[in-house]
Amino acid sequence: MKALAIAATGMNAQQLNLEVIANNVANINTTGFKRARAEFADLLYQVERTQGVPNSANDAIIPEGAHIGLGVKTAAVRNLHIQGSLVSTSNKLDLALVGRGWFQIEGAGGEAMYTRAGAFNTNANGELVTIDGYKVVPAITFPQDTSEIVIGRSGQVFARIGNDTALQNLGQLTLANFVNEAGLEAQGDNLFRETPASGPAIIGVPDDPGYANIQQGYLEASNVDPVKEITDLISAQRAYEMNSKIIQAADEMASVVSKNLR
Repeated sequence: MKALAIAATGMNAQQLNLEVIANNVANINTTGFKRARAEFADLLYQVERTQGVPNSANDAIIPEGAHIGLGVKTAAVRNLHIQGSLVSTSNKLDLALVGRGWFQIEGAGGEAMYTRAGAFNTNANGELVTIDGYKVVPAITFPQDTSEIVIGRSGQVFARIGNDTALQNLGQLTLANFVNEAGLEAQGDNLFRETPASGPAIIGVPDDPGYANIQQGYLEASNVDPVKEITDLISAQRAYEMNSKIIQAADEMASVVSKNLR
């Protein structure tokens, strides 16, 4: 009985859906986290009768066919790159992006990585780094006697050295954009990697048309909506239960048939 196998694919799909929702909720307070959504597609169909062909008795065309679906499969788990709200931290090295764009990070082995989490710090050499110690690209180095840091909307980095009255320009931050942000591959630690699906990084200056501006002293919060996740959770649970009941009903029907054959 195909209903058993079809309902089983539905249960597997809803189990994966639940795992995606659980990950969203687990990262509700993760800086720069983008919620994901599971997307599904129907499986191949078994053709019992083909439409659009002549009837066997005459030349009349069959208007409708008979196609039996074989279940559901996971098509994608899409990250939704929607702007998160800003949280004030008053930390001069916390940077939030408002709009499209990604900070560029030099990952392990020099690999180019990208992040929206702007919780930065400085290492022992005064270089601007992520909380995991990866360097921000382009490199920005603060002198040891830096007394004040100012980072503008356009990504220009200024610092007051010691008791100097004038600010010193230390460099310019740039951002990366992608034609298809959903094609970026999540690596964990708030980092993403470029893939053939995302297209190559398009580098630009913050606050230019099409690029985010930088807000110093803020962090971008997760874009997870608790109410939306609870609603999706209830929907997934109900779908799982219905598929389970179909399996139970199919098993009972098969049991009736087997009893009548005795």
